[in-house]
Amino acid sequence: MEERLQKILAAAGIASRREAEKIITAGRVRVDGKVVTELGSKFDPARTRIMVDGKPIKAESKAYYMFYKPRGVVTTMSDPENRRSIADFVKDLPERVFPVGRLDYNTEGLLLLTNDGALAQALMHPSHEVNKTYLVKVPGIVPDEKLDLLRMGIKLEDGMTAPAVVNLRSYEHEHNFTLFDITIHEGRNRQVRRMCDAIGFPVRDLKRIKMGPLTLSNLGRGKFRELTDGELAALKKAAKL
Repeated sequence: MEERLQKILAAAGIASRREAEKIITAGRVRVDGKVVTELGSKFDPARTRIMVDGKPIKAESKAYYMFYKPRGVVTTMSDPENRRSIADFVKDLPERVFPVGRLDYNTEGLLLLTNDGALAQALMHPSHEVNKTYLVKVPGIVPDEKLDLLRMGIKLEDGMTAPAVVNLRSYEHEHNFTLFDITIHEGRNRQVRRMCDAIGFPVRDLKRIKMGPLTLSNLGRGKFRELTDGELAALKKAAKL
């Protein structure tokens, strides 16, 4: 059966569908010896020889891992500046996996690693409204009316955010900081940091603690583990698959 080339690459664990599109348009894919750069191209993977960077793709068994990304790690599989990347932690895995979405360099917390392109696409698409919860630490004592602005939605340079769920955890008067968690379902670049900038309380520390039904639980920094069958079923349900 013919399928779009980016879907075939994602199903083979090469990259998420979005990243696969970049690989195609960069001219890195050959089908039966010919470079293909058109995203709408369809092929039958059972009847064609598809190669990425000179290596034939092959179907991989689906793999799903939860990873606790430390601060100071880039959410890519390689980095031109030679900073630590996700690849440094998962190089010994039997499957080739990629991160679902991103956490910026100075943000730590939960990442899903998989080679299931369809699930990755569903989790990242804003229409599926998969919640992500972050633990936020900001200097100063944030008035409740400022937190209410986050709850109602904030106007950023790329438009209004959807209303967020904000739960105040504590005011630390002695050390002059506020701790709260915020739940959003959009996936804009550095969104939580920009929202906090907009209310005048720039983020000091940021950690993603939940993604859909998944929580970090007892996972240590820099560690990963496979999802349980129950976790995977709940994640697919949250992604509407």
